[in-house]
Amino acid sequence: MNASNPWQPGGPVPRAGALEIAPYVPGQSRAPHGGPVIKLSSNESAIGPSPAAVAAYRQAAESLHRYPDAASAALRSALAEMHGIDAGGIVCGDGSDELLHLLALGYAGPGDEVLYSQYGFVVYPMAALSVGATPRAVPERNYTVDVGAMAAAVTDETRIVFIANPNSTGTCLAAAEIERLHAALPARVLLVLDAAYAEFVTDDAYEPGIAMVRDHANVVMTRTFSKAYGLAGLRLGWCFAPPAVADVLNRLRGPFNVTAPAQAAGVAALADIAFLDTVRAHNSEWRSWLAAELKGLGLAVLPSSANFVMTRFAAGAVQAAAALAHLAGDGILVRGMGPYGLHDCLRITVGDERSMRALVKSLGEFLEAAE
Repeated sequence: MNASNPWQPGGPVPRAGALEIAPYVPGQSRAPHGGPVIKLSSNESAIGPSPAAVAAYRQAAESLHRYPDAASAALRSALAEMHGIDAGGIVCGDGSDELLHLLALGYAGPGDEVLYSQYGFVVYPMAALSVGATPRAVPERNYTVDVGAMAAAVTDETRIVFIANPNSTGTCLAAAEIERLHAALPARVLLVLDAAYAEFVTDDAYEPGIAMVRDHANVVMTRTFSKAYGLAGLRLGWCFAPPAVADVLNRLRGPFNVTAPAQAAGVAALADIAFLDTVRAHNSEWRSWLAAELKGLGLAVLPSSANFVMTRFAAGAVQAAAALAHLAGDGILVRGMGPYGLHDCLRITVGDERSMRALVKSLGEFLEAAE
């Protein structure tokens, strides 16, 4: 055997858990026929980024020969001012995904357990396995995090509890429920509140996690610019954490983990409050419209506090797969929920008016032909 040939068997052995990670499956972006598409598969912004953010990004391109600010100081300052928090507790990342992985790296390892809810973000078990920890999915109730079940699942080996709020199904927990969960956790367990869709929530009982972080030493809130701010292509996220946790993350992250254009665009996006208000208003209007139209077609629709709507097909996984294929044939791409174990469901991003009307028309034609 030629040891220098990388295509031959043998070689280094990956650490335990690495080969158990199922590679992330992104939302579909190409139609089978290769033509133009209406992409409603990745919960991207219906309106796109603020023009001010685009202008800041372009201006930053003139200095690409310079390293970015390793501390993301201007971005952290802007975030602190907007949310009324201490910039010292803010850590910026290459998307919130990086921060989720760093939290796992800093606080879990072989022999430890990481809990997450049944339909939580698929990155949670990936992060656990990447550090040799054991991920454990806790069953949900009505597609919503079951606080009692989550608390009961904690063992002596539990080190992290990941909660997506709003959830990957669109459902949301009130602040009182998050407080109830935290009260049941030992102080050694880190509660991570993933509030990627926080900007879209309209329920007054909701709190993304800022108050929890201020009050407790074992709570972290993660956020992203990929959704409401429309900067998914820049991979920009942040978290608010107690000083000790922020210190750990800053020791683990790369020295220049957030690019200069991303930092500049983030600062500009935060300043354009009127644009964010427009994004929120559009999402509320068309999320309600889409849910009503889907119900009018006879489909079951889950309540959503995010920028998508999840619908369930009474005939099960076969019908859901057929609907997914039919829509793709019409150049309309939505998210099949098989990776979450929800084979009878499709998740549909709230898009612009043209996209929404095209989606409902195509889905109506599919259901009519199936009768």
